[in-house]
Amino acid sequence: MTDTSEATPTPIGRRTVLIATGATAAALAVTAAAPEAPTADAAHATPVAAAAVCTLTKEMTEGPYYLDGQYVRSDVTEGKAGVPLKLSLTVVDDDTCVPLSGALVEIWHCDALGEYSGFVGNNGHSEPDDGTFLRGGVLTTASGVANLTSVYPGWYRGRCVHIHVKVHTGVTLTSDGSFTGGRELHTGQLFFDEAITTKVAAVSPYPTNTVPRTTLARDSIYDGGGTASGLLTLTALGSSASAGYTGTLTLGVEQG
Repeated sequence: MTDTSEATPTPIGRRTVLIATGATAAALAVTAAAPEAPTADAAHATPVAAAAVCTLTKEMTEGPYYLDGQYVRSDVTEGKAGVPLKLSLTVVDDDTCVPLSGALVEIWHCDALGEYSGFVGNNGHSEPDDGTFLRGGVLTTASGVANLTSVYPGWYRGRCVHIHVKVHTGVTLTSDGSFTGGRELHTGQLFFDEAITTKVAAVSPYPTNTVPRTTLARDSIYDGGGTASGLLTLTALGSSASAGYTGTLTLGVEQG
C-alpha cells in the first residue's frame, strides 16, 4: 500500500528544530577553548554559535506508521537482517545549545524489505510481525547523546530511505520496559547519503526488496537541505558496506 500520508503531508505545527553536524559542534568547541585576540570589528561580529549551530528548520511529518508505547532500549534490531547501523544523536536546546540529558529519543523505520512492524504486508512482502521490531528509544546521557543500534533501513514505494525520530522530555518509564507521558518536543526524519545507500542496496538481503527505490532527489519529504533537513553524517565501520555505518547528527529542540 502506498504511504500516501507521507507523500502528501499535512501541515506541521509551528515548533522548529535545530540540526547541525557533530563536526561543526566540535569545531565550535575548539574555537571557544582558544579564542583569538579581539579585533576592531569584534563588537559587531555575529557570534559563531548563532551563525553555525542555531540554525532552525521545520519539522518533518510523522507519517502513518507510528505506534505508541514502544520499548525503551538501545538496540532495536530484534535479529532483523541488514547492514549494521549505529546511531549517535545529540539533543541540545536551540536557544542555549546546552545538551539535554534524560530526553527520550525514539526511532522507528522499515526493515530491508520495506516493511514496518505492526504493518507488515504494506510493501508487498510476507514475514512475521511482532509489532515491535526496529522501534524503540533511549534516554540521552548527561552530554545529551542517544546511542541506538539498528540496521540500515530498506525502502518502500514512494519514499527514500529514512528513519523517523521523536524527542520527548519528562517521560515516565514503565515496568514493562516502555514509557508513558512526557512532552513531545520534536518529530522529524533522518536521511541517508544516496551514494552509500546504493552500496547498501547491493548487500543481502536488500536485493530481495523488489519495490522501486525512490532517491533523495525524488522524495516528497526531503527538501535537499542537507544536515539542516536531517541528513546523517555516515562513517564506515569497515572496508565494505556490509560492515555497516555510524550515523551522527545533532538535533536541537525548542523547549519554549
